[in-house]
Amino acid sequence: MTGCFVILYYSITLLNDGCLFFPVKELELKNVVLRAGDHLKIMGKILPGAKRFQIELGSDSNNMALHFNPRFETEENVIVCNSKRDGNWGEEQRESKNPFHPGSVVKVRVKVAGDFFEVELPNGEEIQFPNREGTDSISYVRVKGDFQLTCFKIY
Repeated sequence: MTGCFVILYYSITLLNDGCLFFPVKELELKNVVLRAGDHLKIMGKILPGAKRFQIELGSDSNNMALHFNPRFETEENVIVCNSKRDGNWGEEQRESKNPFHPGSVVKVRVKVAGDFFEVELPNGEEIQFPNREGTDSISYVRVKGDFQLTCFKIY
């Protein structure tokens, strides 16, 4: 992996398993190279009273192949997946089974699988979201929202 890391707030420690450890509220990576078969591991704590957090993959903040967004704002907690092209959102895919809860510590794995993205949830279930634009390389990753990121790994 090569690229520019934009890490807000804290310093980094490399753990034995190759996971970057740094308690931050937002992580933005530019100029990374992710292709089909690559994985991300993201661990952290959903903040108490959280309304939402998001994991985004694409080429920049206006062009996202995957916007993964667990929401806790209403009685119906949902996971919203979407894509964004030239600043315009696509059609939302909503998952009513949301295993995320404010105040919990979670691990999420994202696999770039070519025609789709596979997101492994903390309960072991998976969500698949289509690669609508057929993006063959991801160069931008962002994690933000009501989430205290503690571990990030690309493998």
